[in-house]
Amino acid sequence: MKIFQRIAVSIISIISAFIICAVLIKIQNNSPIDTYKALYTYGLGSWFSFSSTLNTATPLIFTGISAAVAFASGVVNLGQHGQLLMGAIITAILGVYLNLPSSIGISVLVIIGGLVGALWAGIAAILKRFYKMDEFISTLMLNFIAEYFTVYLATYPFLDKKAYVPATRLIKRIYFMPDVNGLNFAFFVAVFTILISYWYIKKTWHGYEFRMMGYNFNFAKVGGCSVESNTTLVLLFTGFLSGLAGSLLILGGTQHRFMKGIGANFGWDGVMIAIIANNSVIETFFYSLFFGVLKNGAIGMEFETSVPSEFILFMEAVIVLAVVGTRSAVEHYTQWMRSMAKLRKVVSKND
Repeated sequence: MKIFQRIAVSIISIISAFIICAVLIKIQNNSPIDTYKALYTYGLGSWFSFSSTLNTATPLIFTGISAAVAFASGVVNLGQHGQLLMGAIITAILGVYLNLPSSIGISVLVIIGGLVGALWAGIAAILKRFYKMDEFISTLMLNFIAEYFTVYLATYPFLDKKAYVPATRLIKRIYFMPDVNGLNFAFFVAVFTILISYWYIKKTWHGYEFRMMGYNFNFAKVGGCSVESNTTLVLLFTGFLSGLAGSLLILGGTQHRFMKGIGANFGWDGVMIAIIANNSVIETFFYSLFFGVLKNGAIGMEFETSVPSEFILFMEAVIVLAVVGTRSAVEHYTQWMRSMAKLRKVVSKND
């Protein structure tokens, strides 16, 4: 499907999803106009709202690219949630005890957070490489282990006894990531990561082999691609991206400590964004911004109307189904029409 056709399909599908959600909002005796107005005002209505939206979208960009690169390579990495949590907890702990100058310390913490995410994904890579265990299962199960392990660390060994919830101590203030008029520097790191990832996938030999694996795994293997090594590399690379998301959530977020529930749904939202973006790195970036608008606007929606913020999860699901379903239908019927046109041409020549 051509790029302009994909954009048109996405816009029409999103408008359709908004109409469906408006009907449900009306059935609940709420005003769709007031609801969407609040969604816009708190998502994009001012510089404060806009910068908050970009900050909210930052972890989604990382987990979205992580899932997109993995899926595009034919590797099913569903462990973004666990990799993010592991990157976040190690950054939060080291941020308390590390003694380095501000700029060096922030850089070191970001890199270590990413590496921890890569190591956590590396467990799935080892299980795949030596025990032929499906990464779909191993990355999924590692999420649960990471969830309870990080909560244990934040509840017992590294608990801040002055906190009212299970949480580690506040990291040193010198490691707080700076912001520009409310827009945190973490967002610029995310944009840089998008550009690097796009270049790596499109312009390098490894990126070419990743894409070949995604198109046809067996063809890539017969064609000389080292699929086992590449699968390991994909898991490490995508784990690194998710670990970065966790690290920047601590350094550039608002809490600056690891708290129970800090991962929210960033990991699963990243998977959803990769699916709706058809595993394209650039499209993942724009859909992450769009989901950032929805998440940031949801707070205002609940504040201004009676529609709960959880309704935005339902809206996200409807949007994903509408976009993916419409795209699949258009591709199917476009190919069918082309096939029929070719068939008619062959028949007319024989006549």
